[in-house]
Amino acid sequence: MKAFFHRFARNKGAVVGLAIVGVVVLVALCAGWVFPASPWNAVAEPLLDPLTDVAYPLGTDMLGRDVAAGLAHGARVSLLVGLVSTAVATFIGISIGAVAGYYGGRIDDVLMRLTEFFQTIPTLAMAVVLVAIFQPSLASIITAIAVVSWPPVARLVRGEFMSLRSREFVQAAVVIGQSAPRIIFTQILPNTMSPIIVTASLMIATAILTESALSFLGLGDRNLMSWGFMIGAARTMIREAWWMSFLPGLAILLTVLAVNLIGEGLNDALNPHLRNRGER
Repeated sequence: MKAFFHRFARNKGAVVGLAIVGVVVLVALCAGWVFPASPWNAVAEPLLDPLTDVAYPLGTDMLGRDVAAGLAHGARVSLLVGLVSTAVATFIGISIGAVAGYYGGRIDDVLMRLTEFFQTIPTLAMAVVLVAIFQPSLASIITAIAVVSWPPVARLVRGEFMSLRSREFVQAAVVIGQSAPRIIFTQILPNTMSPIIVTASLMIATAILTESALSFLGLGDRNLMSWGFMIGAARTMIREAWWMSFLPGLAILLTVLAVNLIGEGLNDALNPHLRNRGER
């Protein structure tokens, strides 16, 4: 574990990304304490410029809502959607990829055709359709993003399983009579976790972007403030109040960039080829 953190820390970009994500997580956790009132409430004069009032350092929007409160509460939504949808998509992808890669044959053909079907449909378009069908809510957004995000994980896991199922340790487990589920979960799957972790970390960034796009299009949860909704609501006020769209856009940019930097750091730390090269 110590060696892992040492390799991760050698990637300065990943360390910066981890620090940014740490700040975003801290803001999300403290949002209810720092801004106890609803971010939908009008609290001051509309279109108050940033840094003109200590009580509202990031200004207000066209309805007098605190932009800082919106950013803090929006961080909760972005992180929640990113983490939960990625966890669900990863579980689906691992399940399908493991079964297809281990058993092969007709099962593999059927599951891979299903995977290819989902990959042929544009991700955002399918997410929009699913959210529109099930009505915009946090649950439907998470479900839609998970449904469109699992195919890359499934293909990755399938490839790893196909390369590992003929290894000696797997054959030994078969010889001593271990069941297929036990071999999958205790013998093969632990050896595929490194690329899965890296892929999942990058999927979080994609999920945050997808949620922002859905909220921008008016398909977000109307009961929750989100960064995408803030940008969408401010798109007609760009000239009069630039900060209303710039600040949530900057929050999305920094968060997604930070998550991608962390993914690169994890790849450097977990990739066995890079690891062996660096330890010589």
